[in-house]
Amino acid sequence: MQVLHDAPLAPLTTFRLGGPATRLVTAETDAEVIDAVREADDTGTPLLIIGGGSNLVIGDKGFDGTALRIATRGAELRGTTLELAAGEVWTDAVARAVEAGLAGIECLAGIPGSAGATPIQNVGAYGQEVSSTITEVIAYDRRAGETVTLANEECAFSYRHSRFKADPTRYVVLRVRFGLEDAGGLSAPVRYAEAARALGVEPGDRVPLADARETVLKLRAGKGMVLDPEDHDTWSAGSFFTNPILTDEQFAAFHARACERLGAGVEPPAYPAGEGRTKTSAAWLIDKAGFTKGYGTGPARISTKHTLALTNRGAATTEDLLALAREVVAGVREAFGITLVNEPVTVGVSL
Repeated sequence: MQVLHDAPLAPLTTFRLGGPATRLVTAETDAEVIDAVREADDTGTPLLIIGGGSNLVIGDKGFDGTALRIATRGAELRGTTLELAAGEVWTDAVARAVEAGLAGIECLAGIPGSAGATPIQNVGAYGQEVSSTITEVIAYDRRAGETVTLANEECAFSYRHSRFKADPTRYVVLRVRFGLEDAGGLSAPVRYAEAARALGVEPGDRVPLADARETVLKLRAGKGMVLDPEDHDTWSAGSFFTNPILTDEQFAAFHARACERLGAGVEPPAYPAGEGRTKTSAAWLIDKAGFTKGYGTGPARISTKHTLALTNRGAATTEDLLALAREVVAGVREAFGITLVNEPVTVGVSL
């Protein structure tokens, strides 16, 4: 277990932002993770869990406490079951599943971060969510002081949410088990229209696993959503805002405002999200509110490739980023009456 004091946290995040931690512990085994958590809890020390750092916005003052970087490794494939240590690099895990001919997470290729973060956020993209393949999550329960195994139905998964996100100070994810599908080298049915078009198939069709993964990687790269240290459009947390889910009444009011602002024939994006609920596009809202690709003149700007990504152009501070985020939230609210919610976790700051 490595311990550093007054340690920079910015290099551990994809934003490359944030001040130092009083103490940084890097744990490479589950036992070391548990020991570090117990020590913090026993001494009443604030604890920040860091995996791949792809979903963190850390304040410029840093973190007054112990930052625990989970660097555990281990991937085991048994039949169609894939078990990953929390510190495993997610993109590597997707590649491993595809190489093994197993379907279910191939459209989640290119998403930065660690395997342990995927159930917390119920990570999803291009028609797939990890909640459809996760069978069990092994976690340390800080309240009970023991390691527990939570079945899928106990994780309370919903859109970009879970039991772990709802109660962030209780569980520390140690391992995740996925139940994948052997479809003879083919992908799961392609659900996302953009991916289907890029693959030249109809929604619901299956394609070779490698084709699905490579196509998603190309789509993500075109939006600056695949990490590249030379490309400041990828110095981000990916999608900064979640797609709003509206009741029928809220959507009707939004539709009316959209028509008033953009013209009577406008049809905002609308996707079923359960009975009486509709999901719309945060990227569409941002763009139509006037925040187009590349918006901004300071060191924090909207990506030149995707309106949903806020980026550090190389010299930004966290306050620069938050100022831009607040401007976008206020503009969308004024234009359409919808309040966007940030997807990344904020540490020591808030919108």
